[in-house]
Amino acid sequence: MKATIVAAAAAVLAGGASAHGNHRHAHRALFEKRGAVKAERDVCVPSCTTIYSTIYGEPTWVQPPPKPVTPTAEPVVEVPTTTEAPVVAVPTATAPPTVPEPITEICPTPGTYTFPAKTIVVTETTTVCGATSTEVPAGTHTLGGVTTVVETATTVVCPVATTETQNGVVTSVIKTTTYVCPSAGTYTIAPITTVVPSVTTVVVPVVTTYCPGTYTAPALTTTVTETNYVVVCPFTSSEAPALAQPTSAPQEAPEAAPQEAPKETPQAPVPAGLGAKNGDLWAMTYTPFRTDGTCKSKQEVDEDVAKIKGAGFEALRIYSTDCDTLPNVGGAARDNGLRLIIGIFIGQKGCDNGNPTVAAQISALKAWKQWDLVDLCVVGNEALFNQFCSVGELAALISHTKSELGSVGYNGPFSTTDVMAAYQNNDVSSICSLIDVLTINAHAYFNYETTPDKAGDFVKGQIDIAAEICGKPAYCMETGWPTAGVCNGVACPGVEAQRTALASIRQVVGPKVTFFSFHDDNWKEPGACGCERSWGSSSCFGA
Repeated sequence: MKATIVAAAAAVLAGGASAHGNHRHAHRALFEKRGAVKAERDVCVPSCTTIYSTIYGEPTWVQPPPKPVTPTAEPVVEVPTTTEAPVVAVPTATAPPTVPEPITEICPTPGTYTFPAKTIVVTETTTVCGATSTEVPAGTHTLGGVTTVVETATTVVCPVATTETQNGVVTSVIKTTTYVCPSAGTYTIAPITTVVPSVTTVVVPVVTTYCPGTYTAPALTTTVTETNYVVVCPFTSSEAPALAQPTSAPQEAPEAAPQEAPKETPQAPVPAGLGAKNGDLWAMTYTPFRTDGTCKSKQEVDEDVAKIKGAGFEALRIYSTDCDTLPNVGGAARDNGLRLIIGIFIGQKGCDNGNPTVAAQISALKAWKQWDLVDLCVVGNEALFNQFCSVGELAALISHTKSELGSVGYNGPFSTTDVMAAYQNNDVSSICSLIDVLTINAHAYFNYETTPDKAGDFVKGQIDIAAEICGKPAYCMETGWPTAGVCNGVACPGVEAQRTALASIRQVVGPKVTFFSFHDDNWKEPGACGCERSWGSSSCFGA
């Protein structure tokens, strides 16, 4: 499922914003000074390029209010005879949706829930109003709309989603708008401006189109540890419609029988070399960039890496191969007795070897091939969440990378890393079959209910859930706490807050996490949270 969550816009907008809202940590911009571009979609006249504005939130805990369903029976709760969480049979709606909108369900109490599979058929292209939500700080915000870049004076015709208010009732509508761009430039068509007095979850309508096909929401069994937790069951697949006659009414496929929740998730052996060996500090992320985004010299890298080693870390996580990362950071790691977690970074749409930046990174790793330093190869950083790759495309790239690096002697473990929602909202079984461990990026600051002293418990909970997704060991490739920015509920940034949060993480799950990051990234934009530059944590470790 896409990172922005589609829901019944009228219900969402009329019902208010009661869902948890959070921004995510914006690593999409990690290499933006090196040519990353936004995803584009052409919907206007041929002389312009249209980019749909997307509001990013972390859907693990950013969800629109669930659509009301009429249960066929009351939930059946088995009274546990041990300390295990209860198994709850979840009722389904009495009628299928007319379009494959993600199905939202409330899990009222902690326990293991099973949601049956659902299949629907769409016989003709259907465009509806969906919705996306994001948490914004106090102030005036312009959201949504369609942003269009034109190279000359152009008349643009675009579908836009907007809202109308009649008799106090807010509904969302799709309108075809003709907009005259008087000269070259960037124009945002039909955005919505809202003023909020405090931190608020704002819901914005979006245009959502479903093509003809058969859509399936797979059966899902999940264990939740929170009350009133919202689970989204997305329709993740489509194919040519099975109906030969377009005039036939769509028929709902029979529901699959509910699956029993497994009592225990089988765990594969942990690959040798992963995790801290001599204490509670395993890895630190490191990017060899100065505050202005230019590349650090070899001497500057040597000084940084020596400090990381002196702080007690055993490994470095690097994201890509640019800025002479492999010879400089790799050389400093060898000199200081540190291991490496290497990566293939995907910063734009194009999740295959045809993407020149991907091909260049694979070639650089093959030429470098100092595998005795490498603990793990991570293909992609939040590539699913950012919609740079589909599941199939990412699986194909992992397979290709394994083949290419294997041809020059690398036989160590592989993984990909993403936020939890990207795994939960997609069928990632094809990826699970290719990787040795599953890794996540988990930042407790973006959960507005988590105080710094509980950050370790939060990250551990995310790792535990990740271990169930593929039935393989799970680790965290990014976790930290910002020193500056706005408060996100009870999660407030600050120097002391960072010290408290990182101490909690280190105590609870230190040997399995990579801390983010060694230094502040002042070349980044501050972001809506005002925090994106301020994750440097070297002082917390005496570095």
